[in-house]
Formats: sequence, C-alpha cells, structure tokens
Amino acid sequence: MHNGSCLCGAVAFTIDGNLSPPSVCHCGQCRKQSGHVWASTWTDQNNLNFTANDTLQWFCASDSARRGFCNACGSFLFWQHNDEDTISISMGALSAPTGLMLSKHIFVADKGDYYDITDDLPQRAH
Repeated sequence: MHNGSCLCGAVAFTIDGNLSPPSVCHCGQCRKQSGHVWASTWTDQNNLNFTANDTLQWFCASDSARRGFCNACGSFLFWQHNDEDTISISMGALSAPTGLMLSKHIFVADKGDYYDITDDLPQRAH
C-alpha cells in the first residue's frame, strides 16, 4: 500500500497494488507542466483510490491523454492515456519510503538543452 498527496493535501490517495519501476520523462509537455523533468510510476487505475479529490482537475494535454493536477496548489499528479486502464503517478506525490528506484529515461529526443543526463540508466528516444 502506498499513500500520496498534492502539496496542500487537498488531493490525497492510496494505491493498493503493484507500481511499475519509475521512469523520467523529458518530453516538452512534462517539462512545461512540471517545471523540469517528470518522474513517474504507473499502476492499474483500479488500484488508485482517492481519500480526498475535491480540487483534482484534469487537463487534456493532447487528443490522446490527460493530466491531473490540484487546482488549489498546482501540483502535477497524474498522467493518463485515453485508451489505457493504467494511470501514471508522480513520484514526488508519493509518501516515503516508496521502495522504488528509477529505471529509465523516456522521450530523451525532446530533452531540454540546459541539462545533461549523467546517470547510466537506459534512454529511450520516445
């Protein structure tokens, strides 16, 4: 069981199920919404249960996915593809200890020009 919340606590949740090894996304949308890169894990959406979600708002960032955030504090919490039964959860929203370790970098072809990736994790162009 994992717990998580936004910065102000108005969106809070539990995850009762397995979480994927986290990845770091370098795409332009994640960088713009998070302020840098976005580290996330994913699980089956049925594993996610909200204990508070009055301020949860969804933004359709593209025709294929939506992004969930708290409209009170602005925390970027979720990413969900329209055609999948999984949901990505921000690693920063999870309470420690998570027991997880970063596994890869994705969308590195879109990474910002202001930083280098200096670890030895696998990198996917898209």
